[in-house]
Amino acid sequence: MRVLDVAAVSAWSAACVHSLSVLRPAIDGINVYPVADSDTGSNLLFTMTAARDALAEAEPGTTAEALAAFAKGAVAAAKGNSGVIMSQVVRGIAESAAARELDGPGLADALGCADRAATGAVSRPVAGTILTVLHTVAATVRDATGSLEEVAATAASVAAEALEETPKQLPVLAVAGVVDAGARGLVAVLDALSGVISGGLTEPEHPLEAHHHHTIDAPTAWEVMYLLDGVDEGSLPALRKTLSGLGDSVTVAGDGAGAYAVHVHCADIGAALEAGIELGRPRKVRVEPLITPTPVEVGGGIDRSVVAVVHGGPLAELLRAEGVAVLSVPPGVSPTVEEMLGLINEAAGHHVTVLPGGQQLTAAADAAAGHAMAADRDVVVIPCVSPVQVLAALAVHDKDRRTNDDVVAMAEAAAATRRGELRIAREESLTWVGRAQAGDVVGLVDGEVVLIEPAPASETSLVAAAVGVLNRMLALGGELVTVLTGVDVPVRLPGELADQLRLEHPEVELTSYAGGQTDAVLLMGVE
Repeated sequence: MRVLDVAAVSAWSAACVHSLSVLRPAIDGINVYPVADSDTGSNLLFTMTAARDALAEAEPGTTAEALAAFAKGAVAAAKGNSGVIMSQVVRGIAESAAARELDGPGLADALGCADRAATGAVSRPVAGTILTVLHTVAATVRDATGSLEEVAATAASVAAEALEETPKQLPVLAVAGVVDAGARGLVAVLDALSGVISGGLTEPEHPLEAHHHHTIDAPTAWEVMYLLDGVDEGSLPALRKTLSGLGDSVTVAGDGAGAYAVHVHCADIGAALEAGIELGRPRKVRVEPLITPTPVEVGGGIDRSVVAVVHGGPLAELLRAEGVAVLSVPPGVSPTVEEMLGLINEAAGHHVTVLPGGQQLTAAADAAAGHAMAADRDVVVIPCVSPVQVLAALAVHDKDRRTNDDVVAMAEAAAATRRGELRIAREESLTWVGRAQAGDVVGLVDGEVVLIEPAPASETSLVAAAVGVLNRMLALGGELVTVLTGVDVPVRLPGELADQLRLEHPEVELTSYAGGQTDAVLLMGVE
């Protein structure tokens, strides 16, 4: 059974460089920031050329040694976000080769290892990029039992198919009419591997023409890269967190021998370097202007987007079903600056309206909207105290309306939505309507406690409390009631609440959705 040997690794390194040199102008022509580096093709070619040269100098005796030298050279010279990720692809394959021969199943395992290494190096993986394509490849060949040639060919073919799906997974790619640039480089690398193993041609199998060339403005941010030595591995999460607060496209990638390649897009060069100095010894520092393409305007296409940041998986899925890009964060957690910048910068169009589903999330959105890395976007945050206000704003959103008018309409709808909640008291407390004991059902209107149902909570007491809260809210008028159910809500409660409300307020329309919140049994909105 054929296995990947030293000669094949050497031939693969040369084929990668050849393919990327042929495709470099077209890959650079894609250049959709913030998805790609300003020169993705050039960065990939630089990284893989240095890796090939390092392999040639090493004169390895085994496949594992060859791949280790190839990976170490890639990490040391990794240029740009795409170069860092590609270095981790090679590193993952190298680490797998140290444990077993790379026959067909071995290559399948190696691609899985590459997937984990590359994804682990990135602070915030994004769908529709090189990581998505790599993950698709790894998942497809995971249990492969075929020959080395068959697994390599399958990997290359699946990568090409996954590449074509990237515009459907990331709005900015769809607007620009391009595939992901870094992912195209990965296809070239896997094509080269398949060609070397099969003995076929090493010319790029899948052709590429840039679908859109951008004119560019002056740089608004910087790409900061350096190697970091002498750092304790346990401090890497803190480094990623610090860098994520400065900008986006954060990667901290190891070479397996104690050195780490650090990469970030940010506006504060000094702060990015200081973050590394505090933990280790930076070297080979490179700083380059991050050229931001002029926003793409496809005739009659998307010039603005509405995005949301919420707690609760079911609520996030509900919003995505309405065509809204959503950042879902765990309950009680604030999104990082990088996560918010990603949500904003990856939206299609120049104008972005952000709908945050709570006070904590509104504060995070405001911080990102004023960040230097979002300077080329016109970002408006509509304050929302509750997810029901997010739904109210979306209900009046009209993409055909003038942008300013649409923002005003959504803001007015959110502000006019009265909000109610049902919570289970966790401890004894004194409220305006009396003392609440742990386990009592507490009803709130616009943040103020208005009723208390004694423990234990039951379907009957929860329905009674919900109706009591809604009666207070509907006393001031209202035609539409929206209810979001929490994770612990009894299954029959929404139906019983609807029946009771129909008896007491037949003029009111009730809509109920699974919200998935953990801090409240019910969230209620009245419009």
